[in-house]
Amino acid sequence: MGKNNIFTLLLAIFISSTVVFANDGDTTKTKTNFELKPDDPVLMMIDNAMLSKYFESLGIGEDMPRSSKFKYSVDSIPDFDNETYIRRMKKLDANSPFNFVFNAHVKAYINLYAKRRKKTTAKMLGLAPIYFPIFEEQLDKHNLPLELKYLAIVESALNPKAKSRVGATGLWQFMYETGKMYNLNVTSYHDERSDVYKSTEAACLYLKSLYKMYNNWDLALAAYNCGPGNVNKAIRRSGGKTDFWEIMSFLPRETNGYVPAFMAVAYVMNYAAEHNIQPIKPQISCFKVDTVMVQNHVTFAQISQALDIPLEFLEYFNPTYKQNFIPATGKGNTLCLPAEKIGLFLTNEDQIYALNTVNKPKEKEGLDLNIVVEPQRNESIVYKVKSGDGLAKIAQQYNCRTTQIKEWNNLTSDRLQVGQTLYIYPKASAATQQKVQEVKSAQLNAARVSTDQKYVYYTVKPGDTFYKIAAKFEGTSVDDIIKLNKGLDPRSLKQGAKIKIKPVG
Repeated sequence: MGKNNIFTLLLAIFISSTVVFANDGDTTKTKTNFELKPDDPVLMMIDNAMLSKYFESLGIGEDMPRSSKFKYSVDSIPDFDNETYIRRMKKLDANSPFNFVFNAHVKAYINLYAKRRKKTTAKMLGLAPIYFPIFEEQLDKHNLPLELKYLAIVESALNPKAKSRVGATGLWQFMYETGKMYNLNVTSYHDERSDVYKSTEAACLYLKSLYKMYNNWDLALAAYNCGPGNVNKAIRRSGGKTDFWEIMSFLPRETNGYVPAFMAVAYVMNYAAEHNIQPIKPQISCFKVDTVMVQNHVTFAQISQALDIPLEFLEYFNPTYKQNFIPATGKGNTLCLPAEKIGLFLTNEDQIYALNTVNKPKEKEGLDLNIVVEPQRNESIVYKVKSGDGLAKIAQQYNCRTTQIKEWNNLTSDRLQVGQTLYIYPKASAATQQKVQEVKSAQLNAARVSTDQKYVYYTVKPGDTFYKIAAKFEGTSVDDIIKLNKGLDPRSLKQGAKIKIKPVG
């Protein structure tokens, strides 16, 4: 063999070994970058609903109670044989129009709620006495199975402010368009999909219509989750079968687990004690509440100060309102309060909000400083995130703040995905904003304000509070007024008294 042939052979061996090593490297890389197993979609729904400031405000603790009628130890997680599960499911089935069954799919979700997410289930048990009576009343009114109350746990974990990644909102997770079909209105200030009563009424009507389509509750539930169109496709692809378990594999992945999760929730809520699950009651809980109709716009802060109710209580009782503000719509808006505060509100209604009207005429001594000009924003627009978009860029485009976009869309981080849907409430036109500023300036110029060489003074009028007064002077807070007026009781402001507002200059 010549030198050239030897060189060619050595080169071929080297290249071959390099390819082998490269392939080995690729194999190792493939093993390292394994494909992640997707999370359970129903569990993701529950986690999304639970990760909310709303639940933080309820003060729901993590410690499980140490008492059980079955005398389990606190950390005990009971397990049962299949015969026990089957017997209990048959008992549920005998008393329900639903076709409750026990199989591997249902058992997986029972283990989820009774074992892996035991504390989450305990929290749901604690919230159930607040919401279930409302659900049951509406379900009974529409002659629907009372077991449908458990659907709200699967949908929202009993969180009226829950918002999914695709924009479904409220206890019953209505999308915007479906909500509109059932008269759930959405504006810049309120979202009736979060109204406990109205959304429950809408859910009953929707579920009733779905049942009429299929005459089968399993299919009606599946359609509630993924839409009748997807259920109809699954029926066709299965060759015309109408049993949920037979068309299950043709449905979207999330819906595959939806009906089994519903059955598991119904089981666990009925047999929680047997599984050593005791309710964790929220610190903010009030079963004696009542409602009043508010005819004029008013802020939660005003109500909180006037009635001595913590702001988080008002947010909890009134999840419909997005910005802690009740607008004047001309038809009245519902305000939910603790029952013992209703009389106090009605007695002091004029002092709380009657002066807060844009059309209030001038008084003899000047224009009323209590006039509140509502923030000017248009109805929401639907924005699809494009490549290169960021929160700051979108906020600048629609003249709003990044924090507002995050609040409107229940975002917990600044990261956006291409194709993601955002709901934006752009500000009104510059001309409208200028008009608002002119009205505000006119209010202040005509108000009963006086000055000396050191301070701006204001003359107290009927219905005034420190909060109302501070809101009319830019850069002034209630704390500022209190510091300047030491010894003055904010709860007993006297008409005609002069109070310091801020230093001159």
